[in-house]
Amino acid sequence: MATRTRTVVFTDLANYTRSVGRSNREGLRNLIKDHEANVVPVLEQHGGSVVKNIGDSFMALFPAATDAVRAALDLVDRFTNEDGYRMRVAMATGDVEEIEGDAFGETVNLASRILSKTPAGEVWFSLGTRICMNQAEVAWEPCGNFQLKGITGETPVFRAVGPSRCWLPEPVTQAARLGRLVRIQRGDPLPALPPQPIILLEGFDPGSTALRNIVDRLPVVDPAALWLVAELLAPGDRVEWEHSGRGLVIGRDAAVDAALAETQRISTHSSGSDTIILDVSAQAVIELVMSGLALPGVPFSEVVAGYSYDLLRDGRWVNRSDHAIARVDCSPSGVSLTARTGGLSVGGRTLQPGESQPLRDGDEIRTPSGPVRFKSLRSKTYMGILLAETLARLGIAPGQQAEIGREPNHPGLALPDRRGQNNIRWCVGARAARARESGFTLDRALAGRRQGAVSLGPGGSKVVSLHDRCATYIVMGDTLEQVTVPRTVSPGDLIVTGTSVIALREPGN
Repeated sequence: MATRTRTVVFTDLANYTRSVGRSNREGLRNLIKDHEANVVPVLEQHGGSVVKNIGDSFMALFPAATDAVRAALDLVDRFTNEDGYRMRVAMATGDVEEIEGDAFGETVNLASRILSKTPAGEVWFSLGTRICMNQAEVAWEPCGNFQLKGITGETPVFRAVGPSRCWLPEPVTQAARLGRLVRIQRGDPLPALPPQPIILLEGFDPGSTALRNIVDRLPVVDPAALWLVAELLAPGDRVEWEHSGRGLVIGRDAAVDAALAETQRISTHSSGSDTIILDVSAQAVIELVMSGLALPGVPFSEVVAGYSYDLLRDGRWVNRSDHAIARVDCSPSGVSLTARTGGLSVGGRTLQPGESQPLRDGDEIRTPSGPVRFKSLRSKTYMGILLAETLARLGIAPGQQAEIGREPNHPGLALPDRRGQNNIRWCVGARAARARESGFTLDRALAGRRQGAVSLGPGGSKVVSLHDRCATYIVMGDTLEQVTVPRTVSPGDLIVTGTSVIALREPGN
């Protein structure tokens, strides 16, 4: 049977499983009936045909990608009730084989996998859908690249933005919270700019003379600081604006206002640290500050041929994440950084999402979570370190000793325990195979439960090693030295334990 190009749509009812557990048989029948009465007419009104449903999920086929996205937006906008039910909808466009009232093929699998990542109340779709739909009718933005079960490599996924919705990019959100956001409406005089501003341009038509004029009148700023509010963009206008590293906020003016108001309402946020944030003692004269990621040299012990780490918006480094803003990749040829979202630059050069840049000693990486500095180390043990201080810190008072490790004694600074092996590229051979099967990770191989300690005595601060196999190092200037005997350290020095970097600081600095 010949295949046909179709857009495959999956819908899913949030909170369904919990509701089933709380419903009797009559309540469950009413829930399913209400679900079908709300979903099927919307799909059919937009030209879709329902293939099947399984409780809380419908599968439908659309001959036109644009109609499918518009149906999905209509669905998530309409479907809510007093019990708080919301829909999530996902789709993919490509070849589909229809057999006896059912549909099969890679496109069906892709749509189903995208649905598993889609949050409630949102519409996500594949690259094929984005290419096929009429972008003059649908507002959209990228969600990122995802590893989807059963699909090789990483898959780009996009989000449709309805008339009442706006998801603010992280640089805009942070600038609003820190008072660095400057909103410029069309026709406004050019305002004074604060240090490190994020500039939101509102009411300008993409590609217009007015937009070009206001950009030309601005003082010299990082292109990543410019964000244009827009809803529907022609592909050419989008490419032209983003090509130089500038950003887009997708949404109508009212939706942008509401999103900014919500941002201002939120006054507290989690640091997102893997470690406990400890209050600094009033008697503390030195602090241990979690300050970055250490990059072991490769190949490593005939086990690891290369590896990567992902940077999250809150500044954490993790093995792998679908929501990363950047990825650092280490191989025998060197260290490189790949942008996973907009708003990143290396050494003043803005990177487009998916673009990579080799890192050189002293490069500053500008990210939505703040600046990160790369320091190359002239050592076979470590290729370099990525420095960015966090809120995770521990104060040490005279006479105290603070441990460092995965499970340090109190008082101690706990190292991140990054689980999983999906960031590792393995060497060939039996040794690597045994390591892979035994659950080897760089973080556990290089970091002990009680790795090292910093003590503060009459002679100043000293670093000691507590582990027989997992070495502790100090960085003084450009030199990496292993701690084999107690070593005197001073504020400004760095300690490297496993894949973590800890800076010594005077309190308040």
